[in-house]
Amino acid sequence: MSVIYSTLTSMINKISDEFHKSFLFTLIFSILEFIENQWVNSFFKKLYPKEDFLGFIGNNQILKNHLFNPLIVLFLFALFLLLSMNRPSNSLVVTLAIAFIGFFIGAVILPRYFLNDTDGNLLEFKRKDIYSIGFCLTILSIVFFFICIASVGGIPLLKPSIRYLLKPAFTMPVFLIIPGTCLIASAYLKDFQDEKITRSQARFRFIFLLAMDCAFLLLLGYRTPLLAAFLIIIIMGFYGNIVSIWEVVVGAAIGVGAIIGIGYFRSLGEMTITTSTNPFYTLQSRADFTLHVLNLLDFIGGNFGITHGHLLASAIPGSDLGPRMMVGKLIAWRTEVTVTPTLIGQMVVDFGKVGVFLEMCILGFILGIGFKIMQKTKNFFYIGIYSLILTYSILGIETGILDIQVLLYFAISILIYLICIGKART
Repeated sequence: MSVIYSTLTSMINKISDEFHKSFLFTLIFSILEFIENQWVNSFFKKLYPKEDFLGFIGNNQILKNHLFNPLIVLFLFALFLLLSMNRPSNSLVVTLAIAFIGFFIGAVILPRYFLNDTDGNLLEFKRKDIYSIGFCLTILSIVFFFICIASVGGIPLLKPSIRYLLKPAFTMPVFLIIPGTCLIASAYLKDFQDEKITRSQARFRFIFLLAMDCAFLLLLGYRTPLLAAFLIIIIMGFYGNIVSIWEVVVGAAIGVGAIIGIGYFRSLGEMTITTSTNPFYTLQSRADFTLHVLNLLDFIGGNFGITHGHLLASAIPGSDLGPRMMVGKLIAWRTEVTVTPTLIGQMVVDFGKVGVFLEMCILGFILGIGFKIMQKTKNFFYIGIYSLILTYSILGIETGILDIQVLLYFAISILIYLICIGKART
């Protein structure tokens, strides 16, 4: 396996080096370096609040040590369910209890028995390799972005109707910009840890990567990948000491406010609500619908499931129906719509309550081990990979972890963590 990795990274490094030598990229990086220097030395930057701003938040030990603990997935899942104005069925309450217990065991209890001495037991990744992989993924995604625009004859953000003409074969590679910029940010984090760049430079580069992600994803009209890009940068910045706690908390409050505001004013424009309607109604109605779907899926799945892995396997490209279309068929016999099944929807349909316990335990274990390694080592790569899988676990609370590229991220993470565990036992 090391031979395959060495060969692959050698080839990717050469591609990355050739791009960096080209006139276009030499010009781009020169411009960015100039802007970065202006940013670092800007007078207005001094007006920005200091680290001790809102000290009562920054000094909170629970937030400082556990803000992005894997258990945040359970907290946010419970919060999402509480938004609903309807109550879950008795059977679903049991399923949810099983899911929460399984995740807690996997995230908190099981990791205690692994990697208690991580010295010399981890896979080591070179900064150059990680940067080159991230750079090539980003370039590939940008190329496919322009292919998407050309294939539909316009920009979906400006012409929303053409968004439905986008082909998954073209849009899926565009989403590679998220892991791509995650890896690039990891490399910049390594530079900051090695004191090759200042904190201000690292912050500028993180902001630039986030802005680039937002620009391309927003033009395609996608919101969930946009949230993914935002969350990854925030989590990495937090654990890399690039972003302060108060910035995370304030940013989260602004983000929630923006989601509520956008949903409210969009609903007003579509005349689905009136000005007298509670602004939280759009979130509540969405939670209501999702909970209703989960109630139906729980009833269908029972204790041992009915599809036995076919729903998860439908994420593979080439399947007749995607996983969310299969959910639409299961609950309404409509294959032309996609329905989000929440984090445990696929689990209960495929393998029932038994599957919910096992899969949530596995998910919790992946996050728990990743969190443990990251906290012990502060390694730039392991901060990046944990941020990636935690982000998609949080977003999966509503959408489920069903996209093939996201499943691939988890598969790679599992492989890396298992190798680390195996090395620790030898």
